Amino acid sequence: MSVVLWVIIITSIAGVVGTGLGGVIGAIFKRDSSKIVSLLLSFAGGVMLAVVCFDLIPSSINVELNNATYSWLIAIAGIILGYAVVYVLNYFIDKHTNKEVEHVKRDEHPKTADALDELIHSDHLKEHQKSGNQYQLFVAGIVMACAIALHNIPEGMVIGASYAGQSSSIISGSGFILAIIIGLHNIPEGMAVSVPLITGGMKKSLSVLITAATGIPTVIGAVIGYYIGTMSSIGLALSLSFASGAMLYVVLGELLPEAFLMFKSKLPALFVLIGMLLGFVLVNI
Repeated sequence: MSVVLWVIIITSIAGVVGTGLGGVIGAIFKRDSSKIVSLLLSFAGGVMLAVVCFDLIPSSINVELNNATYSWLIAIAGIILGYAVVYVLNYFIDKHTNKEVEHVKRDEHPKTADALDELIHSDHLKEHQKSGNQYQLFVAGIVMACAIALHNIPEGMVIGASYAGQSSSIISGSGFILAIIIGLHNIPEGMAVSVPLITGGMKKSLSVLITAATGIPTVIGAVIGYYIGTMSSIGLALSLSFASGAMLYVVLGELLPEAFLMFKSKLPALFVLIGMLLGFVLVNI
């Protein structure tokens, strides 16, 4: 079986299954596990940081180019580009999820989730339920579905670029590790889509299918990232550094702030360290 086919299969599991699992949990979830989610996000963030710092960025710099200076410049440019792209996509998601909730004052709306209800936007649902406006809930779910589908493209590129830059087996190395972590990261995103759809009146089975479908762009992104990485040395260096920047935003702009605010304790920091150590071991096996 070709490498690209394996990339498609693995990314499908991370994207479609991960997001779909979030949709299932959103249909039956008891919102009383903020501490567990916080520690899971902290651990995932630590593993991601290790893969980025100890594998993706060094691999990007070490790509053989005609001039060593170009390697550093391409790495820096790719990191900035990847960070900026995911930042803009997340700004788009936040702007639209806030905009459609008229009952929440903009000045008072939390910019980062400090509770599980805020992480999956179910805090908004309670207000909509009071007003009985199910249509707004349905629209909120559709907006989240479209926004997260778009957001999943660069995440898929991260997996594809990682596989393009590794020579180890398919089920080891940074590509496989990132696929697992991104799959975990997709669970709360799936919940953010399914919860408003279900509360808005959609059947649970259909809402789960739509939620899972938002993970399909992850596969498209993975194929793009893989082929860019295999086109040329510059393409490989750029795709690896882009993946690094994208993951740095996901970790520093999403996972860790949410984890620390959801569980105000020293434990999330410990789980970040545990994740980093495990990630360091996995990329060096």
